[in-house]
Amino acid sequence: MNTFVICINNKDNPASLILGKVYQSLPDNKAESLNMIRIIDEDKSEVDGYLYAASMFAPIKLPAIAEKALIADNS
Repeated sequence: MNTFVICINNKDNPASLILGKVYQSLPDNKAESLNMIRIIDEDKSEVDGYLYAASMFAPIKLPAIAEKALIADNS
């Protein structure tokens, strides 16, 4: 299952995150236990994404067609 979030705070990372942009999050139980979230950000050089504070994002539900388009863009 794919999870998507929207950036609600990029104050500490304006070069890596765009406020209001939808990002794909990757599962990471250890990160979640630390209130962090693993995101594929603007850099995209790390296929495993980067860790950010979970409070910088809000979870969202997208239509299947939108999820498919975003996943293809991250490939």
